[in-house]
Amino acid sequence: MKTILYIVWALFVAAAIFSLLHASRRTKRQEQQMASWPKAQATVTGSATGWTSGVGGSNRNLRYFPTYQFTDPQGTLFMGKSEISGVEQPVPGSLIEVAYNPANPNESLQVSSEPRTAMGCLIAFFAVFAVASFWFIGVFPMG
Repeated sequence: MKTILYIVWALFVAAAIFSLLHASRRTKRQEQQMASWPKAQATVTGSATGWTSGVGGSNRNLRYFPTYQFTDPQGTLFMGKSEISGVEQPVPGSLIEVAYNPANPNESLQVSSEPRTAMGCLIAFFAVFAVASFWFIGVFPMG
């Protein structure tokens, strides 16, 4: 029976590692892309709403994704929606920094260190969870 628990544990850890690597690569790719893109101050125009997944028995929470507009050096107006959500609704008229693709300014991303911070927290959480669950399987009495 413990063998089955260890197999399930190994599959969970493998899936978590795969997911974290995929998310980490995506975040790194976006950061590298944004490093060479010009930056602009964007004005928040409103927000789009979404929900957290509620995975793991947690409550689903409403999240707000700022919508914004900015102008390039030629004065052309562009609009975008941030991929970074917040718990509080953003105030229209407030400023955020965005990076935009000079070849296609319709492609823009909000500049933030949050994705990197979140990845660090997720990696630490899953590492502790994996070690604790492995220990628990070892001490769990199988009758």
